[in-house]
Amino acid sequence: MTSIAIIGPGAIGGTVAAWLAQNPALDITVCARTPLDDIRVETPGGVITAKPTVLTDPAKATPVDWVMVATKTYDAEATKPWLDRLVVQGTRVAIIQNGVEHVRLFKHLVPAEQLVPVIINLPAARHAPGRITQSRHGLIWVPAGENGDALVALFAHAEIEAAADADFATRAWVKLCGNCGAIVPALTLRATGPVWSDELEAIVRGLAEECAAVGRAEGAVIPQAVIDGVVDNARNAAEGSIAGSIHADRLAGHQMEIDARNGVIVRLGEKHGIPTPMNRLLVTLLGASGSPWVSH
Repeated sequence: MTSIAIIGPGAIGGTVAAWLAQNPALDITVCARTPLDDIRVETPGGVITAKPTVLTDPAKATPVDWVMVATKTYDAEATKPWLDRLVVQGTRVAIIQNGVEHVRLFKHLVPAEQLVPVIINLPAARHAPGRITQSRHGLIWVPAGENGDALVALFAHAEIEAAADADFATRAWVKLCGNCGAIVPALTLRATGPVWSDELEAIVRGLAEECAAVGRAEGAVIPQAVIDGVVDNARNAAEGSIAGSIHADRLAGHQMEIDARNGVIVRLGEKHGIPTPMNRLLVTLLGASGSPWVSH
């Protein structure tokens, strides 16, 4: 059997664990802060359940074939006690997180050649420990190559479509462009559509244009249609809608991934000499809003 340990059984990690557990050829362990009896996910096709091994103490963990990290980006360092026990030579570590810096956040914890950055589009919400609703079909992308192909094979029998992409950088930056505008409703605490204006469009477009410019400098191919799509999505956002996890986290009073979503645009913009005034302004304002956040 292929052994897989999943660190962080939140909405994403829990859903991934439940789907992988449907394959009897995979031995699933969940590494959690608190005990879980089982995982139950309401999916578009019905309810799935799983009873993986659950560990709450890193000292009880043993090496596995795969580790999948599904924590927030600001919790990267907190995974070290688990990684120290789970990872040996040959263990592959999939980083299922937001942003474009999967490898940078973990290369001091795990040899870079064992890291597999993962982009996921899996709309899911956790209502209680082990209780999750998945609202749409899931998609996963990984870099093309031996490690990426091996991860794709793990999902062959899951209702989460996985694919390897030879231009993973473009895939990651296109997704970041799509996500960067969510800082606006995270700051205003309401959907953008009902309050749309020329001025608001200029802000959203500025965020996306800056992200695209930095992404292109990093080697990504980002057409103008991506920027226009960000603006259209914001314009059409319905009253009461949640614009991604950063908006949901602010509404819930949780720590936000500001650095992974928008701070990285500012940091890498500085690296390439690209001005990012709109992202810088909104990162500063959201950071000063009194909500919890982390700067790296």
